[in-house]
Amino acid sequence: MASLLRCPCPMSSNICHFSLNNSNVLPSLPHRQVPARNPIRCNLAEQLKVVENGKPSSPAIGMEQSFPSFMASKQLGSVNRNDTRLRIFSGTANPALAQEIACYMGLELGKIKIKRFADGEIYVQLQESVRGCDVYLVQPTCPPANENLMELLIMIDACRRASAKNITAVIPYFGYARADRKTQGRESIAAKLVANLITEAGANRVLACDLHSGQSMGYFDIPVDQVYGQPVILDYLASKTICFDDLVVVSPDVGGVARARAFAKKLSDAPLAIVDKRRHAHNVAEVNPRTPSSASDENSKELQVMNLIGDVRGKVAVMVDDMIDTAGTIAKGAALLHQEGAREVYACSTHAVFSPPAIERLSSGLFQEVIITNTIPVSEKNYFPQLTVLSVANLLGETIWRVHDDCSHGNLNPPPLSPPFLSEPRSRRGKGRLASSPTLLWESIDELK
Repeated sequence: MASLLRCPCPMSSNICHFSLNNSNVLPSLPHRQVPARNPIRCNLAEQLKVVENGKPSSPAIGMEQSFPSFMASKQLGSVNRNDTRLRIFSGTANPALAQEIACYMGLELGKIKIKRFADGEIYVQLQESVRGCDVYLVQPTCPPANENLMELLIMIDACRRASAKNITAVIPYFGYARADRKTQGRESIAAKLVANLITEAGANRVLACDLHSGQSMGYFDIPVDQVYGQPVILDYLASKTICFDDLVVVSPDVGGVARARAFAKKLSDAPLAIVDKRRHAHNVAEVNPRTPSSASDENSKELQVMNLIGDVRGKVAVMVDDMIDTAGTIAKGAALLHQEGAREVYACSTHAVFSPPAIERLSSGLFQEVIITNTIPVSEKNYFPQLTVLSVANLLGETIWRVHDDCSHGNLNPPPLSPPFLSEPRSRRGKGRLASSPTLLWESIDELK
């Protein structure tokens, strides 16, 4: 079983490494991953150990092997899962997620050497043959976005020059996706530029998770498969046994109404509320003014820019967004929800960018729970008690199987969750080693509406 090796990159070193080999020890990383809920359980992975502060500990390994009730087992059996010509490689951006994906699929991560020279240049060498193989490169372009993007491009180029048959860039988080249009004159459309770079580097297909906007798929001249992290979050919310009469889904801005409406529909058409927002600068959110209840109340002065459409009084509010960056929008929205009488506020997001001061805002007590996925690695220094991290490894792993076997991945749709949102796990045995997080896939946003 391949294990992950990464040097601590001392300042005195001229070269730093990231490589995958057959070592039985996993050294401690500079920032250890926060254990995810519902990660992959694998006997081979259990042999790996993390040594930190002199105390051995296990990597993120789940304790159950089961599926939620909405999994259609008869459809899962149609996938051949022929791994003869299948190779999976990981970049340095999120090796823990890549390891979980490979473990779900019952495969070993491919051996690859990635170096960074003293001047910042990146060197990539595949340590095994990929001639005639279908290669999947797991590399989110999360912060540092430019460095991780360049690493992905060089990995694609290395596979192309090594005569790989097909190269699929698995991008759990697609950086620059928010730069998908011109908001004012003389601006670039960086999302289209990045799409061109990935295509020209030699990728034959892109597999992405929760793109910021659906039109970004049209920027690529190659096939793009988009999967959604909402099923993972929905399945977790099902375990909360929240009464339907107490639930309301909230969109933190007008642009996310379609996403929130689709989320609410899967929760038996739960009520929907909207926070109306105006943005005057990048990462600075402001919304329509409203009269404060008390001119002398400092909190009211901050809340006077808020405007809520919908009723949340006495409700459990679930705020839904595709990503949390500085958390300014979602934190101000949560403060408004509390002022309007919401009993509890949950924040749900697929991508945890967590740019400062996001952690301070999210851990300030506004949220009962902040639910994210591991598309972007979260270091332990950014962990706080209300944070819950869910794994999307099953989701991506099942999609890779289906793409590799030329099977549709849009036919695993759940029925709407009915109150009290209880789901019975369903176990399944097969080639992959599965966990309790779902592998539900939605091929297009239309299936969510």
